[in-house]
Amino acid sequence: MYTDSESCVRAVQAKDARFDGVFFTAVLTTGIYCRPSCPVVPPKPHNMRFHPSAAACQQAGFRACKRCRPDTTPGSPQWNHRADLVARAMRLVADGVVDREGVTGLAARLGYSTRQVERQLLAELGAGPLALARAQRAQTARILIETTELPMAQIAFAAGFASIRTFNDTVREVYALAPGELRTRAARTRDRTEPGTPGVLSLRLPFRAPLNPDNLFGHLAATAVPGVEEWRDGAYRRTLRLPHGPGIVALTPGPEHIGCRLALTDQRDLTVAISRCRRLLDLDADPVAVDDQLRTDELLAPLVDKAPGRRVPRTVDEPEFAVRAVLGQQVSTAAARTHAARLVLAHGEPVDDPEGGLTHLFPSPAALAALDPESLALPRSRRTTLTRLVRELADGAIKLGPDSDWDEARARLTELPGFGPWTVEVIAMRALGDPDAFLPTDLGIRRAAQSLGLPHTPAAFTARAAAWRPWRAYAVQYLWATDDHPINSLPA
Repeated sequence: MYTDSESCVRAVQAKDARFDGVFFTAVLTTGIYCRPSCPVVPPKPHNMRFHPSAAACQQAGFRACKRCRPDTTPGSPQWNHRADLVARAMRLVADGVVDREGVTGLAARLGYSTRQVERQLLAELGAGPLALARAQRAQTARILIETTELPMAQIAFAAGFASIRTFNDTVREVYALAPGELRTRAARTRDRTEPGTPGVLSLRLPFRAPLNPDNLFGHLAATAVPGVEEWRDGAYRRTLRLPHGPGIVALTPGPEHIGCRLALTDQRDLTVAISRCRRLLDLDADPVAVDDQLRTDELLAPLVDKAPGRRVPRTVDEPEFAVRAVLGQQVSTAAARTHAARLVLAHGEPVDDPEGGLTHLFPSPAALAALDPESLALPRSRRTTLTRLVRELADGAIKLGPDSDWDEARARLTELPGFGPWTVEVIAMRALGDPDAFLPTDLGIRRAAQSLGLPHTPAAFTARAAAWRPWRAYAVQYLWATDDHPINSLPA
């Protein structure tokens, strides 16, 4: 959108928060860049320049606005509904791949040359992978500076900087303040009544309104695997498998943001943990665009109007969800949780949780690939399906992650024994993040379709649902919500 200057100007003048993260406004007279909804008086149109990313603004020499803090906006919704090279690259940058593996590692994961990746990112985002990763490091550093008492040297390396000098120079360049000044400024505005816990980071995860938390947190709580996930004191809590060690997150729904408390073994995993939590809760979605499309169907419109802003509950660990999808084939939610809990106790890695009842990480594909199939309390055909899946995940024959090609992943999953359309599509929807994944054979969806007067045979239903594209996964959430099931409401 940033190439359409007239539309961008109208969004800035209207202070339209829907476009925060979609583009950024650089102001020639002040040398700063802002989000479209910045509360200050809008600059004159001829002094505005529009960029597709914060990194592009920084690369052009602009500093982040101290009022609207454009670096804290939700991510662009474009990366949610695309599976091309640029979208996959952006998801990997957010997952910290450039910091851990460099640009060559990023290119290798995508299956392209370094030059091709850099050229396409520059063409669409105005910044290459190093500049994008640098902007992300600066944001991570700011979070650690403002929310912890860690020494600056420790923050520099935790945020991914190669040296303290680079850390200092980058923070000054991006925020026009030295690291110490940022901390002093934050201390003056911090809520003194909020209790702090040593080693725990308290953050706010922004989203585009509206957000309906009922099915989002209800689904996660109702399907929680004991020991790995729990609902406690109004928050969804779970363990995280991160590159440098395990972590625990508590996510609390709020009217303007999601409260996020992170306990990390290694602070270097902060960026990755935030990215995975945002992906879990679908926080970069554009609910207005989704709901407007779904409202064009007169039978679906009342469901959207009743509770707008439904999100698709996703996952922090794609292989974990694939395993759980197999365990959930043709059984109740309670039975699926029981099967998963047995795997966790037998093969999961123990973790320490002083604040709750979490005990383990969900077992990795490598750990599950070594198990004895006869030890599984499952039908023989389901054992075969599960053991074949974990073997292929462990050896890399099937790749499920932010870099996955959705069509290729579907094709590889379909080749596995016991993988029908429902299993493939639910993995596409919740693990791969495809917003157009659709479940026409799901019993709950068919029941909802019949009650609304929609076609309920898979072929006819799929044909009718073509009008909902590319947001059919969101239509599934609205249809599921017609049922009286624990996944559709927040726990008491």
